[in-house]
Amino acid sequence: MAAVTEDARATTVLLVGAMMVRLALTGAYAKYVRTGMGGVLLVAGALLVALGLVGVARALGLVRRRADAHGDAHAQADAHGHGDERGPGHADGHGHAHGDRAGWLLLGPVLALLLVTPPALGSFGVGRSAAVDVRSGGRTFDPLPAGRTASMTLLEFDERAADHAGASFGATPVRLTGFVTPGNDRAGFRIARYQIACCAADAVAAVVRVTGTTGNTPARDQWVTVTGTFQRSADGVPELRATSLAEITAPRDPYE
Repeated sequence: MAAVTEDARATTVLLVGAMMVRLALTGAYAKYVRTGMGGVLLVAGALLVALGLVGVARALGLVRRRADAHGDAHAQADAHGHGDERGPGHADGHGHAHGDRAGWLLLGPVLALLLVTPPALGSFGVGRSAAVDVRSGGRTFDPLPAGRTASMTLLEFDERAADHAGASFGATPVRLTGFVTPGNDRAGFRIARYQIACCAADAVAAVVRVTGTTGNTPARDQWVTVTGTFQRSADGVPELRATSLAEITAPRDPYE
């Protein structure tokens, strides 16, 4: 494997730092980690940028020193009349140049991430990753207050549904927000939202079935806010009987 040159390493560090700074300043970092980590990400990115700049400056100085030394060597060889002589062990630098070019290829993925921000996790991963496993037992929820709509996460909805068959819901309307995900439901459709502990790498999805809507089903990965009442489900997926549905833009923080 070709060795990575010092200037390629320094430039990689510089670009990684710049990517972290951009994600922190634009808020796009929330697609990958918890929103409270923006400040830490910004500081870490700034430190990497500074370290990368120092490394690039050092590498450029080393290149200049080598060029000067090479020029002096040629001048001395010409003065002695040996400028065109090459011994059997002479290296023309072609192998080193090829190694340099191979090292710079490492910048491709970093540069791509700097220019293009991948989207947050969506419906594609819901059926291919772990799902939130909520079982009855443990915690008992207090009944929801009557007379007003209760906004909650999909995880809380699933937990309340598992707690004494959803007794805490009563007749109180509930408001949920999630993205549409494919399912094999005879009626209605499913919405989901990921739960993360620290970053997207440990994400698991909470899923709710929505029934009672009219018109066309929202497109896959479309974010929606649904209001309705809890309905028991025999297949383990809690159900919300909708009274209203609104399509919305993706929230700044896509995770719960």
